[in-house]
Amino acid sequence: MADSSLLNHETLGTDTDPAIIIIHGLFGDKDNLKSLARELSEDYYCILPDARNHGESFHSDNMTYPDMAEDIIKLADSLNLKQFYLVGHSMGGKIAMETCIKAPERIKAAIFADISPAAYDGTHDSILDALSNLDIDQVKSRGDADKQLAETISEKGVRQFLLKNLKKTDDGYQWRLNLKALRENYQQISAAVSKGQYEGPVLFIKGGSSNYLTEKHQQDVASRFSNASVKVIEGAGHWLHAEKPRIFNRLVIEFIAQ
Repeated sequence: MADSSLLNHETLGTDTDPAIIIIHGLFGDKDNLKSLARELSEDYYCILPDARNHGESFHSDNMTYPDMAEDIIKLADSLNLKQFYLVGHSMGGKIAMETCIKAPERIKAAIFADISPAAYDGTHDSILDALSNLDIDQVKSRGDADKQLAETISEKGVRQFLLKNLKKTDDGYQWRLNLKALRENYQQISAAVSKGQYEGPVLFIKGGSSNYLTEKHQQDVASRFSNASVKVIEGAGHWLHAEKPRIFNRLVIEFIAQ
């Protein structure tokens, strides 16, 4: 019988070393970084999980970073991965950081995309409000949902990304996301990563137009990661892997190849 507390995941590439676990951000799912996984899968075994309360993974009332790092370790154990690389974007980057601190001996190297270990102010409150206020009973098509969301979220690309979380059932549409848990745990999701040390090589990739990783986060980075380097993708915002995929993928591949 399948373990219901194991993250839903997809694998690409051959089931051998070296392995890379690639973790999406808030409101995302395992498909978000698939173009990276496709490129990497020629030489690596890539694992793409849905984080708890996202995609097809289990729903839970708890969303602390130690809990979510434990999910990654449990997934690695289930796949018999003694050591592996980590790549994470935004919330997924923080899950990856927490995993490095919790199980440093398991992580060969890690890449964190446009996120620092620090706490952030509520940058997603408006999105959580918009999703929670969407009248799902009135949704007969994705177009209906898009029309409702457009009243509060003007960027079409953001709406399309969020609407990937709608699934059609026999009774109409419903969210795959556990919106209630995301709302109740938003302070935990915005919180800092645990204090601790990871001495292996890590790369922070920053979107040049994004303010998620700035000079003010330097101390938070240095206190946890003694072997960190930073690359900036100019002209990219927080969604750097979607905005500049070729440059982003190349930076990840080159760093892991070192």
